Amino acid sequence: MADSSVLYLLGFVLVFVGIIVLIAAAVLASVLRIKNGKVKAAGVIVVGPVPIVFGSDKKTVKDVFKLAIVLTAMLIVFALIYYFLLR
Repeated sequence: MADSSVLYLLGFVLVFVGIIVLIAAAVLASVLRIKNGKVKAAGVIVVGPVPIVFGSDKKTVKDVFKLAIVLTAMLIVFALIYYFLLR
């Protein structure tokens, strides 16, 4: 089993990387908006196992919704595997 300090460090690094990705996406979107004049964007907020999807157009929202459903299903499967292996 991994040491708890390693898991805390891993969580901190993942949050930090996520923030960097968000900043990079915002900068890239603003640069593309200046060049093309149109940007499509969507996002997901996951509350427990329920994804809340928002976006600027229907196609992008549908694509992100599909991805959110797949990732939520994977989360539930991994949580069940973790539960049954360590009980």
